[in-house]
Amino acid sequence: MTTTHLAFAVIIIALFSYWLGIKRAITVAGGEQHTRQLVSLPSQYGLLTAFWCGLPAILFLLIWSAIEASIVDSLLIQQVMLTLDTTAQQNMSLLVNNIKILAEKVQLNEDVSAATALQLQHAAYYTELNTKATWLKTLLTLVIAVGCVAVLLTKIKQSFHARNNLEKIVSGLLFTCSGIALLTTIGIVMSVLFESIAFFSKVPVTEFLFGTQWSPQIAMRADQVGGSGAFGAIPLFVGTILISTIAMCLAIPVGLMIAIYLSQYASPRLRSVAKPMLEILAGVPTVVYGFFAALTVAPLIRDFGILVDLPIVAESALAAGLVMGVMIIPFVSSLSEDALTAVPAALKEGSIGMGATHSETIRKVLFPAAIPGIVGAILLAVSRAIGETMIVVMAAGLAANLTFNPIESVTTVTVQIVSLLKGDQEFDSAKTLAAFALGLMLFITTLALNIAALKIVRKYREQYD
Repeated sequence: MTTTHLAFAVIIIALFSYWLGIKRAITVAGGEQHTRQLVSLPSQYGLLTAFWCGLPAILFLLIWSAIEASIVDSLLIQQVMLTLDTTAQQNMSLLVNNIKILAEKVQLNEDVSAATALQLQHAAYYTELNTKATWLKTLLTLVIAVGCVAVLLTKIKQSFHARNNLEKIVSGLLFTCSGIALLTTIGIVMSVLFESIAFFSKVPVTEFLFGTQWSPQIAMRADQVGGSGAFGAIPLFVGTILISTIAMCLAIPVGLMIAIYLSQYASPRLRSVAKPMLEILAGVPTVVYGFFAALTVAPLIRDFGILVDLPIVAESALAAGLVMGVMIIPFVSSLSEDALTAVPAALKEGSIGMGATHSETIRKVLFPAAIPGIVGAILLAVSRAIGETMIVVMAAGLAANLTFNPIESVTTVTVQIVSLLKGDQEFDSAKTLAAFALGLMLFITTLALNIAALKIVRKYREQYD
């Protein structure tokens, strides 16, 4: 059995054990009429039995799957080393890989006439190891699943607190999931941090943070700017801020106006139709927005520049920012509308009852009370704008120009990260490690935005509690 088939088998056994747990609880109670004598519900006994069956078996299956390949490779290497001299053993990894390929060809009945008898012997031994490992994995998994069910069924009595044990298991699962999320975050941060430290050991921090020239490519001549690499990230930061600012200047006011209209002026029928249609924009792939920016918006802006005698390049920050703003509008409008709708109706009714107009109530009561949710929506939109890549690549280009002019071509941090890491790269060169330094700067920026937003939310939330 493959790991997937075994997992399905364990799930089926767990479902069957759920039924067994309920039947066992009813039997212990003396029939369905006497189930009130149990200290827990019959369904809780069934759930506990299912968890006892599935969790240990799945955990064992995951551990086995993680170590199976290394154990099989270790046994294969021991077998191969007995038939090789010391010189040939230096290429052991290549030999083992060839044996695996040969074993796969044998299983697929492909031509293996070029292989030697010793190679075929090793391939057969590798196949035998895999077969034994699969059978052992299947047997142990099923034994663990069935054995855990049998043990728990013997413990079910009228005084057995199934609910307490079930809650402990669920709490453990929730704690494990939280721990996995936390460890994943720590792992991401540490991996980026270590690689960034390696980059800063090659390039000074001051040059990276305050340099005005970005040219990480390997130069062909010594007199080129990139002869030793130019890693000044200021042009990237400026380009990111410029495009994000253009996007937010469009998305924030338009999104807030849409949110106010849908929550305060639109009829329920119009709102039920308009809001889902607006949120469709959030589901459009960013590459589609990139095509739209490159093929429609950018030419329109360039033609408009020709009419007013303004030199606008084909790939401009303005085109990328405008299309990015359209993409971000649903994030601002939907979350802000939810925040406005969640404001207690008593605030609105009290304001109108005191003689305020509808617009005054929105500006002076509802909008300030919904500030925490609106700030969260804007923060999400800003993070989305900073992390966007495809639209910038297709509409703004890759040129790292230090300019605040929106009609010129610029690039962003995320675009350069993609450019530095695409293809086969050496991860010990400053050029590749620069991508991790840029990623670290994005992480720090996002963290600062979160901290600022939390302070704003806390301030206004205390005011309106």
